[in-house]
Amino acid sequence: MIFFEPGALRQTASRLAALRPGRLMIVFASAGILAACASAPPATFDLDAAPTGFSAKQARRAQIAIAAPSALPPVDSNRIVVRVGEDQIALLAGAAWSNQLPALLQAKLIASFQNASLIRAVVSPGMPADYELRSQIRSFEYVAGRGAVFVEISAQIVGGAGRIVAGKIFSATAPAPANDGATVVAALNAATADVMRQIVRWTAPQI
Repeated sequence: MIFFEPGALRQTASRLAALRPGRLMIVFASAGILAACASAPPATFDLDAAPTGFSAKQARRAQIAIAAPSALPPVDSNRIVVRVGEDQIALLAGAAWSNQLPALLQAKLIASFQNASLIRAVVSPGMPADYELRSQIRSFEYVAGRGAVFVEISAQIVGGAGRIVAGKIFSATAPAPANDGATVVAALNAATADVMRQIVRWTAPQI
C-alpha cells in the first residue's frame, strides 16, 4: 500500500515545488486509506553494512572521515520512497527506517569501511583525518512499475584544503516482487550493500 501522510505531504510538496517547480506530481491517497493507517505506527527497519568478503590487501595508511550523505526530500527522511511514475512519487505505507536515511547510511558506510579493513582508520567528521568522503543520495526507492528497487549514490573524496581527489557515481538494483515493507527493505538492503561495497573498493586505492 502506498500513501502520503497529510502533514508530511504538505511539507514535502512545498519543498519539492521550490526545488523543481511545475515538474513533480505527487500521488495522493484516498481519505479512507489515510484514516485506516493513521492509528497504526509504521514498522521500522534497519539497513545492513556491507559484509566482509573484500579482497585482502594491506591497509592504506591514511585516515578518512565519512560524512553523512546529503539528500533532497522526501529521501531526506525516515520514510521509504516509491517511484510510481517518471515524475510521480509516494511513500510506502506501514514502513519506515529506524533513523533518518542519511544518518543511517553514514553509520552503515563507516561499518562497511571497517569491515573491509582496507584503510587504517575510518572516523566521523570532526575527528582528525587525511581525507573526507562526501556523498549524495541521488535515488533510494522502490520502483513500482518494475517490481525492483534502485539505489544511486554519488561520492567524492576530498583532501586537504577542500581539494577533490576523485568522484564517481555508484548504483545498483535488486528485485522486489511484492510491495510490502519487509520485501522492499530486503531488496534495498541488497542493493545498498552492493553500492557500499563499490564505494569502499573505489575509495581505498585513491588514498
